This record gives sequence, C-alpha cells and structure tokens, in this order.
Amino acid sequence: MHVAVVGAGYVGLVTGACLAHLGNSVICVDNNPAKIEGLQRGRLPIYEPGLEELVREGTAAGRLHFSTDLGSGIQASEVVFIAVGTPALPSGDPDLRYVEAVAREIGQHLDEHYRVIVNKSTVPIGSGDWVRMLILDGAAEAAKQRLSSREVGRDPEARSLTLELSPWTPQFDVVSNPEFLREGSAIQDTFYPDRIVIGSNSPHAIEIMRQLYKPILSRQQGLQGDPVPLLVTDLASAEMIKYAANAFLATKISFINEMANICERTGADITQVAEGIGLDRRIGRAFLNAGIGWGGSCFPKDLAALIQTAADYGYEAKLLQATVEVNREQRQRLVEKLQQALKVLKGKTIGLLGLTFKPHTDDLRDAPSLTLIEQLHRLGAKVKAYDPVVSASGMREGLAHVVVETDVFRLAQDCDALVLVTEWPEFLSLDYRRIAELMRRPLLIDGRNCLDREAVRQAGITLIGVGW
Repeated sequence: MHVAVVGAGYVGLVTGACLAHLGNSVICVDNNPAKIEGLQRGRLPIYEPGLEELVREGTAAGRLHFSTDLGSGIQASEVVFIAVGTPALPSGDPDLRYVEAVAREIGQHLDEHYRVIVNKSTVPIGSGDWVRMLILDGAAEAAKQRLSSREVGRDPEARSLTLELSPWTPQFDVVSNPEFLREGSAIQDTFYPDRIVIGSNSPHAIEIMRQLYKPILSRQQGLQGDPVPLLVTDLASAEMIKYAANAFLATKISFINEMANICERTGADITQVAEGIGLDRRIGRAFLNAGIGWGGSCFPKDLAALIQTAADYGYEAKLLQATVEVNREQRQRLVEKLQQALKVLKGKTIGLLGLTFKPHTDDLRDAPSLTLIEQLHRLGAKVKAYDPVVSASGMREGLAHVVVETDVFRLAQDCDALVLVTEWPEFLSLDYRRIAELMRRPLLIDGRNCLDREAVRQAGITLIGVGW
C-alpha cells in the first residue's frame, strides 16, 4: 500500500521503517527540515537497536522516503498515520496542539479519493471524533480559500465552482491504532506484537487496516511464529486500551516497590517474594522487578492523562494517584540509602551507572537518574555518570550538575559510592575487583536488583539492594 506517516519521531520512524520493510511504499513527513535532511542522509534522530538498518534498507529499495511536504505525502497515500507527540501539560492533560495542527492540514489536502486516517499518537478517549471534526474543518477552510481566490460573485466560472464545491465532503474514516512499543525493543514489538488493536466503526477502514497488517497477522514475508490476534473495537475503547495497559504496568511496578519497602523492614527478600507470586498465572512474573521505579515518556504522561480524564468526568482515580506517588518516593529512597551508608553527602562523590530510563535507548525523558542528580547536587555531592549510549554520543543537553564520563573505570575513580540506575547488560559483567580498587569507598547500591550479589561482594564491595 501507499502510506504516509506524519511525524518522524520515535513512533513514526519505527512505524514507517517497519511498514516499508513489509513491502509498502512509505513517506515519513515531519515539519523539522533538519530532521528530514538528516534522515535523507541516513542520520537517525534517535537510537533504537535495528532501526538504522531498516531505514537504510527501505531507502535503498526506494520504499521509504522522507519529506517536509505534508500535502504531497497525503495525496500519494491511501493510509495516513498521525504519529506526532502528545507531551503532558502541567495540568496532566496531554498537549494536543500538534495533533490538531496535523488533522486540520490533512483536511486541507484531501481530494475525492477515500483515505484511512490513523491515530497512532496516544490521545485521550474521544479524540477520534475530535480528529474527524478537525479534518472536516480543514477541508471546509481549504474549499473557502479556493472559492475566494476565484472572486466569487463576479466570475461566472467561480459561481460554477461554488455549486460544485458546496455539497462536497471528503471521503475518509478515522481509525484508532494504539502503539505498544517498548523503547529498546520497538522493532521486535512491531513485527511480533502480543496483539494489534483497531478501533473503528467502518468495515471498509477495518478491512484496509487488516490488509496493511496482514503480513504481521498471518506471519508472512519471513515472519515466524503463531498468528497475531487482531482486536477490533470502537474508537473510544481502542483509545482506552492504550491508557489502561500502561496504567496497569506502572501500577504493577509500584506495587512490587511497595512490597520491597515492607520487605526491607521485615527481613524478607523481595526477589524471592517476586518469584513466588510471579509463578501464579493470575499475576505473572513480568514487571515485578523492584528497584528505583519507572520513568520514560509514556508511563508518566499516560497516567497523568488518565487521572485527569477521570477527574473531568467526576471520578477520583485514587489507585492511579497512589501509583504515581509510590514511584516518586521510590527515587528518594535511593538517596536515603546513600545517606544511611555515608551519613553526610556534602563533599562526597557519587557515580551513577546508567543515565537513560531503561537500557537499549538514548531516552532521558523522566529518567530516574535526573531526579538522583538533582537531589544529590542539592545535598552538596559531586555527581559523575557513565552510560554506554549517552557517553558515546556526547549528549550533554539536560544534564546539568553531572560529569559524564566516557569510561566506567574513570567513573569509579575516587567515588564514595556507585548507584546502578540503568540495567545495561555490560554492567552485569564488569571487573568489580578493579572498580573496588579505584573507589575511595567500595560501596554500590543496586537500584535494579540485577547484579550477582555474591560476585560483587567477593570483589570487596559493600552491596545494598532494594527490598533485601
């Protein structure tokens, strides 16, 4: 199929590259000329394992294109994905101005051909009908502009055009197709999803989306494994599924962290507790890893949006509010562990192993490391950090009050304590004996409970975990 993806950010770029790999002709449109120029030259604005190879493959095959021209992208496509950002506002509501602008502009470029407009951005419940309204408004505005340019009332040809355009309504349907991509494994999640959700009341639009995703659903074009479930719902339910899924996962993490805090006070070991309850098929082991808590771009803004949506309809989402509060306090608990071990932090040097909110990404949005850096700086500590991707890329934007080292052993030099913040695989097999020798005081707080306790202790390091 011919597909346009509006927004060449994380979701849009992954979606476009994967659809091109499946044989579609895809144009990714973005209003940032520098980003588009970089993509045309093969430079990606984000780090995601496997994405650079997919983009290179798609462009070389002539199936993946990048442009700032939204009009040409829409007119050349039968399916148009809206994949722009919806960051959280201070109120908790998502900022929908980018979705609004794109929807209006889509309307301005529609013609007599039918199209499916797909909401891929995470938007509040009810946004499908809102986007449809905006597209119709954009189409009406474009029609008025064309009429005014023909001097209606004086030009006989313009009067004819008035009669021609007055009853015209663009033919399109809006579909909700929420994404469930995990940063660091987005390619895998696209080709091997747990399910694909399509929200629409239009049988025609549903069938087009079914055909677009047929290679994934039916495991074609080299994809292995069992068929993928396709869940068809109404628009509002599809929009709610995305919020509910993220809210549940965030709640599960906050729950296990709450249990970890109780374990520390009672002498139980949270890793054993998680194993025990995770074997219950009703609970499952995934997302039961106690530690410093969740971060990133999705969980914080999606929970804030869902809490605000509930409030808009007269309901107080107390469980979701508690989920957010437990997560906020969990970051502070690691600072408290440092205070308990080192007493006064003023004048101490603390090293952070990892900066990104999770491994295999360069994303620092709402990363727990940023909270630690801010708190430790406020308490008078010197903060150093090493992250495999951030250090290698030379990223420094948004990293005030921290010295970013390019080598893990330079990080350990003269540190009074290390805190493992991101569970990068390379941290699991470090030479901890050498690290102990380099540190001023061999103390390590495992904020992800991922290290081999005995191996680290045998290296001569005092190890403190979360929940044990």
